[in-house]
Amino acid sequence: MKPFAYSAPDAAADAVLAVATDPSAVFLGGGTNLVDHLKLGVVEPGLVVDVTGLTSDAVEDLGAGALRIGAAVPNSDLAADPRVREQFPVLSQALLAGATGQLRNMATVGGNPLQRTRCVYFQDVTTPCHKRSPGSGCSAIGGATRNHAVLGASDRCIATHPSDMAVALAALDAEVRVLGVDGERTIPFVDLHRLPGGSPERDTVLGHGELITAIDVPGLPIARRSAYRKVRDRASYAFALVSVAAAVEVVDGVVRDARIAFGGVAHKPWRARRAEEALRGATAADDSYRAAADAELADAVAQDGIDGGNGFKIPLLRRTLVATLRDLAREDA
Repeated sequence: MKPFAYSAPDAAADAVLAVATDPSAVFLGGGTNLVDHLKLGVVEPGLVVDVTGLTSDAVEDLGAGALRIGAAVPNSDLAADPRVREQFPVLSQALLAGATGQLRNMATVGGNPLQRTRCVYFQDVTTPCHKRSPGSGCSAIGGATRNHAVLGASDRCIATHPSDMAVALAALDAEVRVLGVDGERTIPFVDLHRLPGGSPERDTVLGHGELITAIDVPGLPIARRSAYRKVRDRASYAFALVSVAAAVEVVDGVVRDARIAFGGVAHKPWRARRAEEALRGATAADDSYRAAADAELADAVAQDGIDGGNGFKIPLLRRTLVATLRDLAREDA
């Protein structure tokens, strides 16, 4: 591990200024992702700025069912919060599907969406990777692609985003509150992450030195009927092959409204707008759910690879969406 300087400012604004004025600086919160990358040599910062205790660790009621979640709230605490479990079960379930209890105790709401891909080539500094070293190449293309993207990939990166919580937040129309040197701004959660395009090294739209201070979740009545379903290779401590965050409202056997996002299949949490549109006004039945999945997956592209590729993800995601919607519609009946 390369030696680095360490700073623990007394205020969030001071931390933001310290990082913004030093291109080699990074923020440190729970550290569950950053520390791994320091050990692997994936990142080699000159300065680590500790933001522990500089943002809120509370979940506040905003009225009308909306919540403001402080960036320092541990994932475990958020998953266990009675308001989240009752009003946003998809969020609680997504949090509990991620990592282990020990990691959830350390990981924070502000840091979780910013964790970087678990692509084996990104984490192996001996291999070319555009995301880690722009312009060096993408070892994943034509390599081991089983865990990689089928939506929104580019010829420079086919990595997937690993967060479970972020998929739920994308489905819930959440907003991210951010502090920078020029003050605060709010970003729709669905716009926080980027597709790789020609610049896969940029995971999000955040500027260098911008710090997430809180996440606001609106009080959507539909969210009370929501669920997160994660398909993975083993029952725990495994990243999603595919996942679905969904909320649905069914009235008299017809889908009145739906919110859907996918995980494990793209460079960012994938909001399934086409599927949502296909469902509104449709009969609450498997045929409708399959048609919605097909609408969203029309542009999906499987990756060939030395491990057999990831073509299986497309039918797997279709089945996962159908099963999730079927169960939610049954509850709503």
